[in-house]
Amino acid sequence: MTRACSLVALAAFLATASAADWPRFRGPNGTGTAEGTLPAIDPKKPLWKTPIPGKGVSSPVIVGGKVYIQTAPTDQSRELLCLDAKTGKVEWSKDIAGAKAKAHAKNSLASGTPAVEGDRVYCAWWDGTGVSATAHDLKGKQLWSTSLGGYKSQHGPGFSPMVHNGLVFLNVDDDERAELVALDAATGAKKWLAPRKSYRASYATPFLLERPGKGVELILGTTTALTSYDPATGKVNWEYALEWPKEGGMPLRVVGNPVYAGGLLIVYCGDGGGSRYMVAVDPDKPVPQKVWELKKETPYVPCVIVKGDRLFWIGDKGIATLADAKTGKSVWQERVFPADVTASPVLVGNSALLVSEKGELAVLALGAKFADPELVSLGERAYASPAVADGRVFVRGEKHLFCFGK
Repeated sequence: MTRACSLVALAAFLATASAADWPRFRGPNGTGTAEGTLPAIDPKKPLWKTPIPGKGVSSPVIVGGKVYIQTAPTDQSRELLCLDAKTGKVEWSKDIAGAKAKAHAKNSLASGTPAVEGDRVYCAWWDGTGVSATAHDLKGKQLWSTSLGGYKSQHGPGFSPMVHNGLVFLNVDDDERAELVALDAATGAKKWLAPRKSYRASYATPFLLERPGKGVELILGTTTALTSYDPATGKVNWEYALEWPKEGGMPLRVVGNPVYAGGLLIVYCGDGGGSRYMVAVDPDKPVPQKVWELKKETPYVPCVIVKGDRLFWIGDKGIATLADAKTGKSVWQERVFPADVTASPVLVGNSALLVSEKGELAVLALGAKFADPELVSLGERAYASPAVADGRVFVRGEKHLFCFGK
């Protein structure tokens, strides 16, 4: 079963997903990791390559041999697609209402990644003015749609749902409003809503954490705070307010998901101006405390991966880092790409797959020493994070969805 080595397995949560499935953004519990080995990746010889209409930076999810992905065929429309994972054939598509809107050049009108649980596909959508959540069955029939209100951000939205124990969680955090919403997975009704302090739009997806002697916690980090919730009720277990310098520094956005490693929770932030910040918090203290912090060469958009007591990340400017989770000190730090990076890496066994915005792919072994990887090209730009399932790798380019493996 895929998991970060430092996360305690959440049996009730993971039992609903096959060992081969990749059911939400970054896979089971958002870790971005899978067991096994990476298949050979030759962009000239993919297992299949299927055109995806329009533009979207939604990542693929794979459950039960089907691939689900969101896109915006035109400025006026949104679409949920289902493909056969073995052949790449589009089995069905369902239209969602939408309108033309302004988004960041690296964002899109369809940036959320679906989440699949049981016999349902859950999605977050932006119609250009407001955001909503929907549920479809595995044949594409829409079962419910719930408005999540207006959305105001200079970049447009990009948050994704996650599902646990009959609830769908969405981090609705824009420049004027911030709240964590829990919907009934069966009906779409709002079960609870936890207001958060807003400042700058953040897009992190919550994840589940279980520690010895503690109940299951729902963890979310945004510009203003790292918070632990009771997933059933929305009650705050504890909160660590992010500390920003009174002079010369401004609060930064949280795009990548926080991670748990070496007994610490790690949050990382940034902005388009190049400012970066990463902080590790000890949640086992009577009052959560900062253990270490970094302010250079940490990621803004790409997510961090956990491997044992080490952290791995690829920065937005193509520099990869392997670091000690307990201290933040680098084991090594080297440039991999000459291009910018938006996609988050995935880790299969001991090999990380990295994707640059130019569509370059690199496979990097996470050993004690850096080994310069060979770069290959998809032949088109890429912004979405890859997925892994059934021994295959799925990479979304700007125009196609690629599948590599047997």
